[in-house]
Amino acid sequence: MPELGDLTPLTYLLLTAVGFAAGFISSIAGAGGMITLPALLWAGVPPLDALGTNKFQSVFGTLSSTHNYFRSGHLDFRPLWPGLLVAVVGAALGTWTVTRLGGEQLQTLLPILLIAIAIYFAISPRIADVDSKPRMGNGMFNLLIGGGVGFYGGFFGPGMGSIYALAFAALLGYNMRRATAHTKPLVLATNFTSMVIFIAGGHLLLGLALCMGVAQVIGARLGSNMVIARGAALVRPVIIVATVAIAVKLLLEA
Repeated sequence: MPELGDLTPLTYLLLTAVGFAAGFISSIAGAGGMITLPALLWAGVPPLDALGTNKFQSVFGTLSSTHNYFRSGHLDFRPLWPGLLVAVVGAALGTWTVTRLGGEQLQTLLPILLIAIAIYFAISPRIADVDSKPRMGNGMFNLLIGGGVGFYGGFFGPGMGSIYALAFAALLGYNMRRATAHTKPLVLATNFTSMVIFIAGGHLLLGLALCMGVAQVIGARLGSNMVIARGAALVRPVIIVATVAIAVKLLLEA
């Protein structure tokens, strides 16, 4: 398993701070990987090692926010188990695919999808602090959303949390606290599956990943506490800003 001995203490410190910021933002709106992954690449971490290290440290933050939402009563695992299992399968297939194929077409389509998500969050009356009428049953939701977004998360990943949150709100009618809370186990299952595959391939900088992971835990706990306290008033604008920022970044890189 590789490790970078030439990373300076300052670089470790800066990347640890990036982990904290990513954990905070991701616990609210997802998209933490769009902060950590470019930072890892900027620091000189090889791409596959950066992907593996990013998945490893993000698992810490997602686990922290998942526990916090569950402890506060905003998360019910019972209807999620089928979706979690399907997400694991989708993530494994997506991660296996991305190690063999390029993501150029997906990078072209993704900004359009993210801008559409931001517009929906800005104008939809279903994005609120109260539940609304579901438009899809749990069985179909688990199959299509759990599997589809799980595959996407393993294959590429940016904005995965925002896509899950949109699906819970638009299709199952969840209020924004519930929607945000219920995205976390699915994101956790997806990232954990990808992490295992990357580790099996030897693509992980363990020391750096542990430092960033601890910072993720702290940031995620603070961010999830803010969601619990403020609900849609916080989640809606953060998701809008995060998804538009990712879309702009991908368009500039295209």
